Amino acid sequence: MPLSRHTGQIPESTWTLGFREMTEPWKGAVGCLGVAVFFAMTIGIISWQAVEQSPEQWVLRGRDAGMLWERGRGALLLRALPAGRPVLAIAVGSVPATEPPPPRDRCWHDGGQFCYSWEEDAELRLSLEPPAAPGTECYGVRWTPLRPDVTLKDCFSMANVSWYGGPSIRAQRWPLNSAESPAQPLVSGDLSTNPDGFGPVLERYFLGSTGVTVTVAPDVSLLLSLESHRQFCLETPEGRAEPLHYQLFPSPGAGNPSKCPAWFPKHLTRNFPPCRSPIWRYLGPEGSAAKIRRGLRSLVRRLKRHRLQEGVVALGERGTAVLAAMDLQPSERRKRQAPALVGPLELSITLSPYASVTSLLFLRSLRGGEAAGYWLSRQPRPGGSSIPLLTTWKGQLCARLNVTSEAALGWYLARARHLRQALGATYVAFEGVEGNSFLEQDVPAPTELAGDGYSEVLAAALATLGNGTIISAGTRSSHLPLFVQMSPLHSDWSHAGLKGIIPSVLHYSLLGYNFLIPDAVGGSMAGATPGDPELFVRWLQIVTFLPVMAFGTPPWLCCDAWVLNLTRQCIQRHRDFVVPLLLKYSEEWQSLGYPIFRPAWWLSPTDPIAFTIEDEFLIGDEVLVAPITEKGQTWRDIYLPGEGHLWLDTNTARVFDGGTTLRNYSANLAEVPVFVK
Repeated sequence: MPLSRHTGQIPESTWTLGFREMTEPWKGAVGCLGVAVFFAMTIGIISWQAVEQSPEQWVLRGRDAGMLWERGRGALLLRALPAGRPVLAIAVGSVPATEPPPPRDRCWHDGGQFCYSWEEDAELRLSLEPPAAPGTECYGVRWTPLRPDVTLKDCFSMANVSWYGGPSIRAQRWPLNSAESPAQPLVSGDLSTNPDGFGPVLERYFLGSTGVTVTVAPDVSLLLSLESHRQFCLETPEGRAEPLHYQLFPSPGAGNPSKCPAWFPKHLTRNFPPCRSPIWRYLGPEGSAAKIRRGLRSLVRRLKRHRLQEGVVALGERGTAVLAAMDLQPSERRKRQAPALVGPLELSITLSPYASVTSLLFLRSLRGGEAAGYWLSRQPRPGGSSIPLLTTWKGQLCARLNVTSEAALGWYLARARHLRQALGATYVAFEGVEGNSFLEQDVPAPTELAGDGYSEVLAAALATLGNGTIISAGTRSSHLPLFVQMSPLHSDWSHAGLKGIIPSVLHYSLLGYNFLIPDAVGGSMAGATPGDPELFVRWLQIVTFLPVMAFGTPPWLCCDAWVLNLTRQCIQRHRDFVVPLLLKYSEEWQSLGYPIFRPAWWLSPTDPIAFTIEDEFLIGDEVLVAPITEKGQTWRDIYLPGEGHLWLDTNTARVFDGGTTLRNYSANLAEVPVFVK
């Protein structure tokens, strides 16, 4: 038989007795053991939750992409679906971002939104918004401060992403990743007076190489900072408790930036005939109208003597003002004689919205009470009168045209038309369109002139003057039939000089400003190598393939006879080869919104090598220009985009495969590498 076993419990009396008989040290040890077991269990539970819970939490899903919250660093992530490919990382500032959004969502009843509030700082609202084009998605990100002292700031990572667009800058780069700029208002400006600011062409649009675009509405007060190779940041002005709102557009294609939805208007108001080229800037004496007339005729005679008797002679603002102030002859006789100033060439005159406070133009405009609102003014106190907002323009104390006044705009446009007719000009260039005079002086601006409102309103008004209008700035005006004058460059080989031409052209064209006028060949600002013939030639070779060729110092003054002959050849090549291409692709720009001047990644959108090429450009999809941009160099590496395409070398007639790099391609000083697909 099996032995019987006692199955009773331990006698309670024995256990109780033993515990009572313990010494005080043993009782303390048992108590500590219990506390240790409790903490071990707690830590184990927390560790289990951390292991089981994903560091990323989906907060909003669309059809092609979705947004997540990354718990570790407190960031918004945009991922493409269905594979979850990372597209964008946004570091969140000014709120306790590492605090994860809770499972509850105040917008849970609406599948197209996600809402979360940091109770003492800000509220975040993510939303799926109506798409800009069929087949695309749009994600709205809106931060609202909950305290007046909260400054909202979102930073967009440059890790594995190349960024394009935004503002023009001094020493332009392509992409923007290598640029550096402190936080400052995202408003256009004059780089010649503020080289550390933003330039005259600017849009609130950023394109990433992963196929995402970031756009910001014009009514959002915004600062932008660029941190080289790290991130760029959008933030609100300090102490104003204003919301930060922007939109994200992931590309329907898998990381294809060239297929991102075009943000700029696709339908232009009228066609863009290329400006008659080249432009010859008049740099002669301007002391009197008689001296200017003699100087213009002398320039035309020299151009004829050197067989360059075509194009436009450009008269600066001072020369235009001197001629405008002279005693004009009766209109009929003046109309017949005016073209003789530069015939058979055409004339371009220059105006600006500024008037010196000592000029007759300003003094005459103040006669009569109806003209008191012709100039920008400070907001008057109750019962007080308005005072002109004075600023500095070209070293003089000036007033600036009030573009919010219909009477002032009408008067200004009528004056421009009168001068164009009186002087026999074909083109009118307007300088000083960029900038916010109120912001520069820290004065509250009217609502309609906040940000770049001044430039936008003035550009729309100047567009009514016709196709022969040139302006110095572009912001929300790429749909208008206007030529845009590019910023002056230094006479050297740096990114502030020659190396900055192609990055600037790609930047302008991406933002929709395709009909641009580059700075004069050789640069118009003092540089390290003024009057360098090699610099002149390499500069000439680039602008040959742009919409307009412009000259300051004529070739017979800077260089040898062979450079003069090369200049004639380049002008002919521009007329016979480049202009037809521009006309062809301007139609594509108007119908599809594609830029005319395109980066290498346009044909190789998934090749990381193409994302950082800034010394080549495409005209449409069929011509690749790869000039020499290094001093003393007669060779370079050339990337041929478009795997599966064939490229014909126009210099050697050899054919090469696309998607490859030509190493040590030879190009002497008289040659520029050009390939036709």
